[in-house]
Amino acid sequence: MPPKTGKAKGGNTGASRNVEGGKTFQTRSQRSGLQFPVGRIHRYLKQRTQNKVRIGAKAAVYTSAILEYLTAEVLELAGNASKDLRVKRITPRHLQLAIRGDEELDTLVKATIAGGGVLPFIHKSLTASVRGPKKGTEPPPE
Repeated sequence: MPPKTGKAKGGNTGASRNVEGGKTFQTRSQRSGLQFPVGRIHRYLKQRTQNKVRIGAKAAVYTSAILEYLTAEVLELAGNASKDLRVKRITPRHLQLAIRGDEELDTLVKATIAGGGVLPFIHKSLTASVRGPKKGTEPPPE
């Protein structure tokens, strides 16, 4: 039986592979120092264009970097929210609190987050106690 080619189960976790000729193969994500897949995003960008417009290689790297930065930002804020509530797992509620708590992310993300709930807010007029006469004092004479 000939040896199997391709990725083994468990797979290569993005490490450099030897290619014929002794050169090591690096993905574009590795070259750019990103975690997000540059090649896949480039393919998606090409698929979504009209009239066969060409997409430069730097566009995919730039888009990947932006997506990675935004993801890291949201996850950091959601992790802080989950830590404040003393739980170890990030839920949609924590994502909602993180996004709505940050002014810039709130303007960027206008979507409804399923299972996120609402931000805690009580209007001032509802919390203001009605000032009445104190006990032990007489009402003013009429």
